[in-house]
Amino acid sequence: MPWDSEASPDWREKVTALPLASRVRLAARARAAPLFVHAYAFHLNMRFGGMTPLHLADFAAEKHVSGLKLHVDDGEHASLGRMDDDALAAFSKHLQAHGLEFHVETSTTEECDLADAVRIALVTGATSLRCYPRYEGRVSQIIARTIADLRRLAAFDPQGRLRYTLEQHEDLKSEELVHIIRAVANPRLSLLFDFGNMINAYELPMPALAIQAPYVTEVHVKDCLVEPDRGGWAHLACISGEGHLPMRAMFVDLLLLGEDSPQVRAFGLEEEEGYFAPALRRPSDGPDPFIPARTASFTDLGPGDLTARLSRETAAAHRQVETIRTMLEDIAQEAERTAG
Repeated sequence: MPWDSEASPDWREKVTALPLASRVRLAARARAAPLFVHAYAFHLNMRFGGMTPLHLADFAAEKHVSGLKLHVDDGEHASLGRMDDDALAAFSKHLQAHGLEFHVETSTTEECDLADAVRIALVTGATSLRCYPRYEGRVSQIIARTIADLRRLAAFDPQGRLRYTLEQHEDLKSEELVHIIRAVANPRLSLLFDFGNMINAYELPMPALAIQAPYVTEVHVKDCLVEPDRGGWAHLACISGEGHLPMRAMFVDLLLLGEDSPQVRAFGLEEEEGYFAPALRRPSDGPDPFIPARTASFTDLGPGDLTARLSRETAAAHRQVETIRTMLEDIAQEAERTAG
């Protein structure tokens, strides 16, 4: 199945076909979409440029977004994972002073690390914690271990102060993720839909979203180029609006989720120019394929001048905020035009 076998969905046609009430709701939600700054937009600056979580919070405040998503390891020596409780509490106050909602992220579901991420989230006053499995093994083994891991969430947070999201992260398919959510059966656990991560599991964006949609409460927004890779697909992240993903079509479907109130609580702006992820699933897979060990996500710095690379990343992060706001306004105006 070549990538270009799926024509880009006509999002305007979809909006035009909506009932009047849905178009009115779509316009209002597009303009009020809860945008969150995501630390990965400054991945290289936080690894090599001395950028800290406090700097990221200031950027979020400058852009007048709803909140901030930050990995426990972002910021190297200044990361959440290296802060003591006093420093975490001080960071929380800084966020509160800016009126920012806070979400913590971790790249594991293993008991020890997941428990520590929950601890960090609670001390900082976070409302949500994202995780994903990073196990080596057969898909059936990864699913079973992830279910067992996530069943511990209630013990880590007995008062139920946090919401939790499981992200599609390049290896598991949408139906497998839904199976995990149903098996864990924790009402505070849902899915985080990433605009591009289904590519590596050999899924198309819109069908993957249709399967995950009933369980999606948060989103990572990015664009990418899709490349053939050993019989499957790899993705190379790029500037939003310059890749292969049907971003506006995904936004329309995501914004429409939820009747009385929006189902999606956060759209994390995760510009990742230069991030490469190889194919992990292929059509030639047997019924229970093997997933190799992998590290947490990182972007290769590449050759060339470090200062110029960090400056380019910063400019891209600023530009993505405006690009996404423009996309959302396009959707709102289309909904209003057809509603009129």
